[in-house]
Amino acid sequence: MVPKHSYSLLFCIFLLLNHHCATATFNYADALEKSILFFEAQRSGQLPATQRVTWRGNSGLSDGSSNQVDLVGGYYDAGDNVKFGLPMAFTTTMLAWSVIEFGNMMSGQLDNARAAVRWGSDYLLKAATATPDSLYVQVADPNQDHKCWERPEDMDTPRNVYRVTTQNPGSDVAAETAAALAAASIVFKDSDSAYSAKLLQAATKVFDFADRYRGSYSDSLNSVVCPFYCSYSGYHDELLWGASWLHRASEDTSYMSYIQSNGHTLGAEDDDYSFSWDDKRVGTKVLLSKGFLQNRIDAFEVYKVHSDNYICSLVPGSNGFQSQYTPGGLLFKGSDSNLQYVTCTTFLLLTYAKYLTANGGSISCGSTTVSSKDLISLAKKQVDYILGQNPAGTSYMVGFGNRYPLHVHHRGSSLPALRDHPGRISCNDGFQYLYSGSPNPNSLVGAIVGGPDSGDGFSDDRNNYRQTEPATYINAPFVGALAFFAGNPNVRH
Repeated sequence: MVPKHSYSLLFCIFLLLNHHCATATFNYADALEKSILFFEAQRSGQLPATQRVTWRGNSGLSDGSSNQVDLVGGYYDAGDNVKFGLPMAFTTTMLAWSVIEFGNMMSGQLDNARAAVRWGSDYLLKAATATPDSLYVQVADPNQDHKCWERPEDMDTPRNVYRVTTQNPGSDVAAETAAALAAASIVFKDSDSAYSAKLLQAATKVFDFADRYRGSYSDSLNSVVCPFYCSYSGYHDELLWGASWLHRASEDTSYMSYIQSNGHTLGAEDDDYSFSWDDKRVGTKVLLSKGFLQNRIDAFEVYKVHSDNYICSLVPGSNGFQSQYTPGGLLFKGSDSNLQYVTCTTFLLLTYAKYLTANGGSISCGSTTVSSKDLISLAKKQVDYILGQNPAGTSYMVGFGNRYPLHVHHRGSSLPALRDHPGRISCNDGFQYLYSGSPNPNSLVGAIVGGPDSGDGFSDDRNNYRQTEPATYINAPFVGALAFFAGNPNVRH
């Protein structure tokens, strides 16, 4: 019989071989506060009196008017001034999931986290209910927006409105919107039951629309969403994801029936090793595994099995290992904004650890036994790398630590604030700030940038968008991860 090995020992050896074993101590509560603050810098619309990022001003106040609908509000996804529905909905889902799983560890930041969720869910609610049999999924043509380097407060590029309909469907973006509304309804169930009920009702209708009129929004909207946020994974993953969130939010048995009847077709038995704004398969498996681990719902055992396969793929030295790590120990999935995959993976590790702990369970990766503590240890390694424990000795969260990116690929942050330069800065005049070697005049506190390459290399260059552009969907899952470590600051890896 092959002896079982401890994952902890294997990963310790892995870290020793990579010369990066010192344990740093970070102020996770401070990082949590800053990670949530970032969302205020991404706000579109009429800013509230409580706005803390004061270099931002009102913007996009006529969004939707070209179609006689109100689409004011929501978030700009990254460093531009477009409101993309698919990543915005995923951001809202992940912010909500962060609050659901780890809100009790957020201490004084819980209200700010809820406000971040609500800024997204308010907009999605408008987008979902403005016109029957339609979902508004985008404001602005990115091809035109990207020709300018402008503050959102100065925008004069076309604010075209795009939607999916029964004739031009978008099951992917619609089902993700349903997931976001359903997850947000859980967040507000106790604090604002009327709003929660409204969110859940809208989620139910949007999901029915997504399921009844099937098709990818990439096919319906073409060049205004591709190559920016093409639905490369198709829409099956979002349908199962959306149904899973509605099952959790509503406790309506019809969603259990839907998952059981459609799970096989929609990818329940597929192994997948990446979780992002595009591909929800692994996230769905972890979400549904809770039903088996904590409620012993036998129909969900398959999701626990495939969640285990995903975890094993991340564990160095175990059977099933197939991930890439940088020499400094960072999970590496791709050269464009790699930290989006790291933050999503970290969130899933901690959430699955929580589900396992409640059940006293563990994972068998061949001859390697992996416990919930091991998952937390691996997650902490990733969190600490982002916060500064890495070969470069730099934090990849703006405003955290002594060294962090100063030339962030972000229009509002890189251009002078309205209070400092009240006069309008035109489309083309803004490019002098893009190419300037000076640090951004407005610190985008809390933003996590795209991050280093496969060799831990990073170029702090504003024009290097692959590494220096932040995004809401990088931060959203990290909010949950930071909340966990803020509540458990003495965990070691």
